Amino acid sequence: MKIAIVYQSLTGNTKAVAEAIREAVSKQEIVWFGEPGEPVEADLYLVGSWTDKGLCHEGTAAYLKSLRGKKIGYFGTAGFGGSQEYYDMLFQRIKSLIDGSNRILGCYYCQGKMPQSVRQRYEKLSQENPEDAKAQASLENFDRALSHPDAQDLEGAKKWAQDMVALGE
Repeated sequence: MKIAIVYQSLTGNTKAVAEAIREAVSKQEIVWFGEPGEPVEADLYLVGSWTDKGLCHEGTAAYLKSLRGKKIGYFGTAGFGGSQEYYDMLFQRIKSLIDGSNRILGCYYCQGKMPQSVRQRYEKLSQENPEDAKAQASLENFDRALSHPDAQDLEGAKKWAQDMVALGE
């Protein structure tokens, strides 16, 4: 099976997940590993991005929109790691970008650390509004995210990738 692993990473989180995926499917022929670039033919496309305002990076969005008649698995990282329901909502948004001629095999999301500038913004909000529970919760989430993607997240990505290969056969 020929596999393209196409991803964009801002802080290294999605790259770490992509590398775990590459390791998990290394027995397959990997015809592309990296950012969206020249068109490549594969049997399975594993496409990933960091979460940008509730969606994926615009380059990833354009790549997903360009695919026709392909088997696709989507993976992503998000600073907010609140719940599976949140990840499911993000994936619904991603699915809206993908042409109906494609076969979507599934998705994998995990939390990822965020840039320090995000914490500074949360700190400012918390200082300006000390009674704001949402600002405090955002700070706590930021601090939890610092250790992600962790070993458990990467093992989950490997298992998911192997499942995608099995579904794509």
